[in-house]
Amino acid sequence: MFVESPSPILTDLPEPVTERHGVRLRLLRDDLHHPALPGNKWRKLKYNLLEAKNQGFDRLLTFGGAYSNHLAAVAAAGRLYGFSTIGVVRGDETAQLNHTLAQCVADGMLLHWVSRDEYRCRHEPAWHAELFRQFGPAYLLPEGGTNALAVRGCADIVAELGAHGASFDALTVACGTGGTLAGLVVGLQDEKQVVGVSALKGQGDALRTEIHALTEQVTGRRLGNWELRTEFHFGGYARYSAPLLAFIEQFYQQHRVLLDPVYTGKLLYGALALVEAGYFARGSTVVAVHTGGLQGWGGFTERFGARPPATV
Repeated sequence: MFVESPSPILTDLPEPVTERHGVRLRLLRDDLHHPALPGNKWRKLKYNLLEAKNQGFDRLLTFGGAYSNHLAAVAAAGRLYGFSTIGVVRGDETAQLNHTLAQCVADGMLLHWVSRDEYRCRHEPAWHAELFRQFGPAYLLPEGGTNALAVRGCADIVAELGAHGASFDALTVACGTGGTLAGLVVGLQDEKQVVGVSALKGQGDALRTEIHALTEQVTGRRLGNWELRTEFHFGGYARYSAPLLAFIEQFYQQHRVLLDPVYTGKLLYGALALVEAGYFARGSTVVAVHTGGLQGWGGFTERFGARPPATV
């Protein structure tokens, strides 16, 4: 169903700050492996789709906001791998769909709009049962796609790096639901450090609790080789920030790599700030994981008029 063990695409990111501190910063271009399902989304879906097939499901049901990368990925996966898809969307139905939801519909997803109050029930089995009665049996994917199978999929990143002889001392990744970070932690098994850069504001404790729960669910023990940094959120999830957009523009001009303003822009800003602060030891190699999410630019353009550097 998926291409197995792709060769890692690693790009060096020389910067004055890394040269001053003697740190080698590299970018894992995980966004380039699967054009329709870039970055961590196809990794989170990989084992879930196999499990859905094994259980005999031909329908996927999941949850998300109006600009959700996850909804877009599930819709694309349904089109590619023969699943019908239902997206439970938080908010009021609109006659004019934004670019994300329009693409979901183009990929065959049925959108089911619910109020914000009703959406709070997305973790409750009783509500799931009601949705199944309404739409028929379906394989349930959680909001953001994060569960134990998603963690396994993200852990494959470490195995792929090892299989191709990539040497590093630490990995760093952006965090929303914490699934990708948990996968990297599980893949490393306490051997090396993982640093997560949260895209959320004021939810650090809850996110740490969730990451511990995910890693314990998969491994049966608590792993301690990770840290979550919460100071690089730029105002909160998907908030407009002129300084962040300026950094993304500068980064693109320097490296010709496009970052997104929801996740990877914050990740690289945070990684360079941590290098400047002496967080990583001199002589170390740090690999930042580009998890995709570039479709999120459409939402920034529609809401704020902000455009990605490559189109300026």
